[in-house]
Amino acid sequence: ALIDHLRLHSHSAVYAEAMSVPVLAQVSSSMRMIMGEDREHALEGQQRLDQLAINSRYFARRLVDMGFMTMGNPGSPVIPLLLFSPAKIPAFSRECLKRNIAVVVVSYPATPIITGRVRFCISASHTRADLDHALEQISEIGDLLMLKFHKDKVQPALTHVKAD
Repeated sequence: ALIDHLRLHSHSAVYAEAMSVPVLAQVSSSMRMIMGEDREHALEGQQRLDQLAINSRYFARRLVDMGFMTMGNPGSPVIPLLLFSPAKIPAFSRECLKRNIAVVVVSYPATPIITGRVRFCISASHTRADLDHALEQISEIGDLLMLKFHKDKVQPALTHVKAD
């Protein structure tokens, strides 16, 4: 009776779909690795978590150093950068797409109208070179769209000057 009730009235049963078997296998395998229960990859889970934390802190710190306003937990691999102006949200997204940088933009009604943001999702698999390349591109976009707010921390985007 309880299971029948839950099947009929549970939000997840009515409005969601079950995960496929391959996705569940991947989640289960990942969780075993993170918890150190996979003997074949005993240390890899903790190493990946450590690298994820290092990459996240580095990326967030560099954004702030360049003059951007970020929010969220300093150790989170999802780093929101505030864009504020609703008109700059699609422009930022298009500029990132042109430069092959995947981002998630979020605006009203998911956020208050003046706190639209872009979310960067950092991975343990990103190399320092990957992060630095993305940061260089983001800095150029920030200059183009005038998104840098900390005047004392603004760094000009890297430019390439040809010798005459």
